[in-house]
Amino acid sequence: MPKPGVGGDAIVVGTDGSDPSLRAVRWAATEAVLRSAPLLVLHAIGVPDFLSSLPESPENHLLESLEKNAAELLRLAAETAEQAAPGVRVSTKSTMDASVPALIDMSGSARMIVLGKSGRGGFRGLLVGSTTATLTGYARCPVVAIRGRGSGGLLMSDPIVVGVDGSPLSDMAIALAFEEAALRGAPLVAVHAWSDADTAAVFSASRMHFDWEPLEDAEKRVLAENLAGWQQKYPDVPVRRVLVRDKPRNHLLTRSAEAGLIVVGSRGRGGFGGLMMLGSTGYALIHHARCPVMVARSGI
Repeated sequence: MPKPGVGGDAIVVGTDGSDPSLRAVRWAATEAVLRSAPLLVLHAIGVPDFLSSLPESPENHLLESLEKNAAELLRLAAETAEQAAPGVRVSTKSTMDASVPALIDMSGSARMIVLGKSGRGGFRGLLVGSTTATLTGYARCPVVAIRGRGSGGLLMSDPIVVGVDGSPLSDMAIALAFEEAALRGAPLVAVHAWSDADTAAVFSASRMHFDWEPLEDAEKRVLAENLAGWQQKYPDVPVRRVLVRDKPRNHLLTRSAEAGLIVVGSRGRGGFGGLMMLGSTGYALIHHARCPVMVARSGI
């Protein structure tokens, strides 16, 4: 039976009772069992402060109704988790706060936060889109957006794809990706996609005759150097290195059709340090990927 409360170092999943949010619950439950971690299912009621502080009144009867509805949604989600991943240690929590502030607050102690494709009710507007992009800008733990096949149709052996660009957050993404691959017994595909967009403006038509080999050799070194230590730590994880001269988002979106999970940093080496925003590659993936997307965060 689920227990109300907060589990330490838990995987946190938001639910509103919708099918997409229950798909997220199934994915999160499976992940929790893989990691031997507790699962916390959260429902945000989102009641304004003035309403919750009112004395006994018809408005407070509405509040009581919302709380009962939250309890039923959480019961359903907990049952869904237990059916998807027998043995999962699941607890539940409802909050009067709005969804994004509640999740940001919980991210300080969570192992990761998992969100479904769309929401309603307590998670109204919690779409894998602009709101999720906001969360990935402020969360202090990885954020997983369940897209595409989600928990349905994925195999544990489906490859884990990680975007590599040499940035500190990319290194965090690599660490998460190797861990996921090891837990699932899945191969890892490390993609270093670089574009000649900057050089295009300089060389114009003559870039077709430009000697790209030195640049490509340098990019190969970036990929090899970023993977070296992690391959030593996870020697049993098969790794395929992919180097392409393309926009990262283009190639990663293509890869998402056959991947079990894509892992990227919240900002790449082209990002602006200190800004709480999701990079263009991550933004494209959480909108259009055909598999779940994990966005690495620095925890600051």
